[in-house]
Amino acid sequence: MKEQLALLPEYLGAHLRLTLAALLVGIAISLPIGVLVTRRRWLEQPVLGVASVIQTIPSLALLAVMVPLLAAAGVSSIGFLPAFLGLVLYSLLPILRNTVTGISGVDPAYIEAARGVGMTERQQLLRVELPLAMPVIIAGVRTSTVWTVGVATLSTPVGATSLGNYIFSGLQTRNYDAVFVGCVAAAALALTLDGVVRLLAAGLARRRRGALALALGALALLGIWTVAPLARGAGRADRVVVGSKTFTEQYVLSEILRGQIERRTGLPTDTAQSLGSSVVFDALRSGEIDAYVDYSGTIWATVMHREAAGAARADVLDEVGRYLREAHGVVLVGALGFENAYALAMPRARAAELGTRTVSDLARAAPRLAMGGDYEFFGRPEWRSLEAAYGLRPGSRRSMDASLMYQAAATGEVDVISAFSTDGRIAAADLVVLEDDKGAIPPYDAIVLASARLAERHPEAVAALRELVGTIDADAMRAMNMAVDRDHESPDAVARRFLDRAR
Repeated sequence: MKEQLALLPEYLGAHLRLTLAALLVGIAISLPIGVLVTRRRWLEQPVLGVASVIQTIPSLALLAVMVPLLAAAGVSSIGFLPAFLGLVLYSLLPILRNTVTGISGVDPAYIEAARGVGMTERQQLLRVELPLAMPVIIAGVRTSTVWTVGVATLSTPVGATSLGNYIFSGLQTRNYDAVFVGCVAAAALALTLDGVVRLLAAGLARRRRGALALALGALALLGIWTVAPLARGAGRADRVVVGSKTFTEQYVLSEILRGQIERRTGLPTDTAQSLGSSVVFDALRSGEIDAYVDYSGTIWATVMHREAAGAARADVLDEVGRYLREAHGVVLVGALGFENAYALAMPRARAAELGTRTVSDLARAAPRLAMGGDYEFFGRPEWRSLEAAYGLRPGSRRSMDASLMYQAAATGEVDVISAFSTDGRIAAADLVVLEDDKGAIPPYDAIVLASARLAERHPEAVAALRELVGTIDADAMRAMNMAVDRDHESPDAVARRFLDRAR
């Protein structure tokens, strides 16, 4: 818990910065548009319709779609900007709808009285309609505030630091202290901001200078606290950024790469963790991160769109390296020495009951079985290859968080899962990995990738990473994963121990 609390100022400050920026821009957009709609009634349906459609898009999808759109525009595609834009869009509907509803609900008698005393349209709006509509508008702002704080926790996969870092990494590594801290901090932040907005509204409505000053002072202090780290960091030296995807092995490997660069070169190095699979690759191509570990089969099947089945391990490595260099300028530093392939796994007792040792055996029993997979699996080329090679048709399929698949298999909620071959939880849950007897799944060597920017500006960092080639076998990786998942060590501590032994 102490380790998690030490991270709180950084994560909470970043979350607050993201939330306040999105809310301020959302208010600045929604209020004028809401007023315009009340003056041009034909705009109401299309404007509110568009805002409602945006609200129906799953929040994680909305944030993720910003990455390729920004990359295509040639601007920063991970980190603060895509998360900020997605949150702005999500903040619009409550404020916009309540602005329209509040102004439309003003008693016509007040408007007639304003006209009777000679008020202009502008005076009527500022002195009568907006003050009377303000309680309804503020209710929309408060709703938007709470929504934005909650949705901001989903900004982690697009590279923006937030309280979601606690939740994503905690779920994957089964560190429930981290999940608890992230959830409590997000709830406390939502309640705090809601209280500040309520206090500000009371000060304005009742002309209470004390309440108004207190609310404005609180906002000013929050703003200063969130901006101060940016000012301190503005003059820092260029930093190397190591990325990772959203599972235990990636957290450990990103810390190994970070530690190796820092120890061998002295360059300041950070990690950008819990990035989506496509997000992290796009970030490497654009130079927004400098290095990360991927898998040859992922590049082969997902990026190169090559057939998954029948590929030789050495050929895949050679072609992946050539493709990355020629198509994207990415450097394949080398293979770490182990494979982490997709595999199908079953509880040992269930496999023995069905006499299932191979995927061919599984295919015969599949119509009677339930299968679980991670978020990506059933949409990946590997699954299509398994379907084509074996005629694999499970009775039901369930997509879930990777950290929950093993629990679902252990409790019998599913009969078979899409596991990862170096995951220590396979042994911990007493699962049997089924033999891919037709070679439908391609090789999955863990490979270190470096950006063209890193190779050009810091070749010594690439040389340091090259020292890791061939130093981690499957047993060693499995043990490191187990130390995090079962023994609840931090990925950083596990990585430090590996680097200390490798000296």
